[in-house]
Amino acid sequence: MGEQFSIVLNPLDLGQLLDGLQERADSWRKTAEYLESGQTTTDAFICEECSDVDEAIQIAEHYEKIITSIEKQITEQGGW
Repeated sequence: MGEQFSIVLNPLDLGQLLDGLQERADSWRKTAEYLESGQTTTDAFICEECSDVDEAIQIAEHYEKIITSIEKQITEQGGW
């Protein structure tokens, strides 16, 4: 997995970080949806730059993996 870091954030900043990561994951999911069907379920949408549907899905899944890891660490530390 490589090098890992410990970062200390207050709950408000951590919530903002998670919100931002979720927005990025959603954007990549919408990009995959658009590339696959030519449509999205939302009017306000900016397509991310990528080569194909699979790449967009992989990037969305990566963001979701990061979110899950952070949420797991929060739970393990007795937060939320």
